[in-house]
Amino acid sequence: MEQSHDDLQKHVKKYVKIGIILGVFTIITVGLSYIELPTHGLNIIVGMIVATFKAALVALIFMHLNHEASMIYKILLFTTVFVMGLFVLFYLAHGDGLVFTQFDGYPGTPYGGAPH
Repeated sequence: MEQSHDDLQKHVKKYVKIGIILGVFTIITVGLSYIELPTHGLNIIVGMIVATFKAALVALIFMHLNHEASMIYKILLFTTVFVMGLFVLFYLAHGDGLVFTQFDGYPGTPYGGAPH
């Protein structure tokens, strides 16, 4: 499939624009790390929104997922649901209240090692 010089230039301009947008949002991400929002959770949420936008741009434009078949989108949807489920499990485990303490070894052994 032969492409003309103008078609290639159009694609290159598109990729350069997306690269500039990604650079700007990277600067925004770094800037957000220096801004203290009312809660730490809000900082994380805003950072994740910016990171999700950047990841979507990379996936759709540079990985050419915006022209894929529907099966790819089904797999991506399953992956997204699975990851969100893991986040929910992590959140539930965080609020569980089970406290782990550091294991110092068996009593009466040197350096906290196991008995021989």
